[in-house]
Amino acid sequence: MSGALLWIGASLLGLVAVLLCVTIILLPLGIPLLGLARRMFTRSVGLMLPRGVSHPVDESRRTGKKLSRKADKVAKQKTKPHAKKAKKVRKQVRKKLKT
Repeated sequence: MSGALLWIGASLLGLVAVLLCVTIILLPLGIPLLGLARRMFTRSVGLMLPRGVSHPVDESRRTGKKLSRKADKVAKQKTKPHAKKAKKVRKQVRKKLKT
């Protein structure tokens, strides 16, 4: 809801800024207002749309990190039995070398 209200406010502010820019005397006032209207539009889109649509690069990084963590967990789970077996073999080799 607040994203839609912000979008309406940004559009009205943009319209006023364009009207100020048309009058040459008020141009220095209209340009900063256009910048403010642009930032308000950006914020309203961020509030209205899902995160994956409004920030696609950040979302892909987050998804990539999650997938890499899952892959690490799976890799550790699959190597645990082999690690135990390797530890037993190392102990046996040490015992044979001591004698």
